[in-house]
Amino acid sequence: MAGENTSLNGLAGRYALALLGIAEEKSALDAVAEDLVGLKQLVSGSSELQDLLSSPLYTRDQQVKAFSAILDKAGVNVVTHNFVLVVAENRRLAVLADMADAYLAELARRRGEVQAKVTAAHELTKAQQKAIADALQASVGGSVEVDVTVDETLIGGMIVQVGSRMVDSSLRTKLQRLELMMKGVG
Repeated sequence: MAGENTSLNGLAGRYALALLGIAEEKSALDAVAEDLVGLKQLVSGSSELQDLLSSPLYTRDQQVKAFSAILDKAGVNVVTHNFVLVVAENRRLAVLADMADAYLAELARRRGEVQAKVTAAHELTKAQQKAIADALQASVGGSVEVDVTVDETLIGGMIVQVGSRMVDSSLRTKLQRLELMMKGVG
């Protein structure tokens, strides 16, 4: 989930660094990371929450009350709870996902972890995911977290992206290359 290109210079980055400092002080780095991943999933799965985050029609108080109830029900860490409410108070909920991404990326960077995005044509077994992670770990020389998504339009094979490097071994891309070569011959 955390990308290599996530910037810590913008608004989201400043909030993320502040959250990292507080979470580290309270020994809650992992708990906050889990909370942020859960919140991102919750918001991405709900058009109502997306609307609440981005619509200027909701007042500050409405956003704070709604998110306070959501956070209470989710049982998030007190650091996450207070952080999200500060973000709501400051009318910055629209960039909460970017703040979460920046937090997760910086936490991974500090720990020497590398995020790999794998897009496969079919669901991968745990053994296949481990084999990919092991191969990538040998290649990049650090701890690798593999984020797998399925895209059936690939037909077969996979696309692996680590940072700015990408390897596309999908059948779809190979067929497209073959088609281009055949057009050039004819």
